[in-house]
Amino acid sequence: MSTQGYGEIVRNGLWSNNQALVALLGLCPLLATTTSATNGLGMGLTTTLVLVLSNVTVSLIRNLVRPEVRLPVFVLVIASFVTAVELAMQAWFYELYKVLGLFIALIVVNCTIIGRAEAFASRNRPDRALVDGLSIGLGSTLVLTTLGGMREFFGQGTLFDQAHLLLGEWAQSLTLKLDPDFPGALLAILPPGAFIGLGLLIALKNLIDKRLAAAASTRATRPAPTPAEEAA
Repeated sequence: MSTQGYGEIVRNGLWSNNQALVALLGLCPLLATTTSATNGLGMGLTTTLVLVLSNVTVSLIRNLVRPEVRLPVFVLVIASFVTAVELAMQAWFYELYKVLGLFIALIVVNCTIIGRAEAFASRNRPDRALVDGLSIGLGSTLVLTTLGGMREFFGQGTLFDQAHLLLGEWAQSLTLKLDPDFPGALLAILPPGAFIGLGLLIALKNLIDKRLAAAASTRATRPAPTPAEEAA
């Protein structure tokens, strides 16, 4: 059983072990649906919901499932929640569902969800599995939304266009638009733009990690202050 504290679980999910930037899992929906910030946010929140529900369920039944059939059982659990979420989106977020519909169904085979069920939820208590699912899901949502926002901004000159499809009519005020004559970069909203944007985000994370590690190393090697220096 894992001995990680809740804080470490959250840090791993949001940053240290971010599944999109470190493990590079779930790249199909990440690259395909992030043509706008709204699409990225919608896909991220949907994935987070399925991840939390499946993690908690797998943790609850972990002692009841024989090792030989655990993966088929996990897939059935995930598929059940994906179906329920898909039906809910058809009922309440139909316009957004039409945009993301195919990729909502593909959440069933998302390696991030199956991987967390096998690597964490099946080995930990439900409360820890919930925190893990929530942090991993939110970490992926941040990447999806950021990448979608980058591609939308440089490709169309807007940000959070059609946010009302996800958040309701009040969200129309969230849309930001540049000059109407902004030509946009077609590359940004094409598949190559998704790879370039993801590469830039990974490079930025690696740069931040490198600088944080260097700062921590400098603090660790700095000599301790003498009593006279402390008194001064």
